[in-house]
Amino acid sequence: MDEARTGQAGADKARQAKEASYRFMSAIGGNLPGFEDASRALFAQDQADFSSKIAHWPPDVRSYLAWLSRNAFCS
Repeated sequence: MDEARTGQAGADKARQAKEASYRFMSAIGGNLPGFEDASRALFAQDQADFSSKIAHWPPDVRSYLAWLSRNAFCS
């Protein structure tokens, strides 16, 4: 029972991180090059591709997005 709850908590944390990251990305980075590809990588849980797609974005946006998405790739 506790294992199932812990597993669900991890999945919830990853989902919340993806949603928060996507909301920030669409509001701030929606017009940045590679936005759609970065979004796909985020929801596909492909951290390497996600990082490469946002690599040319402004440093402050990248850094905040890295913080927001820190749990998005953990499930």
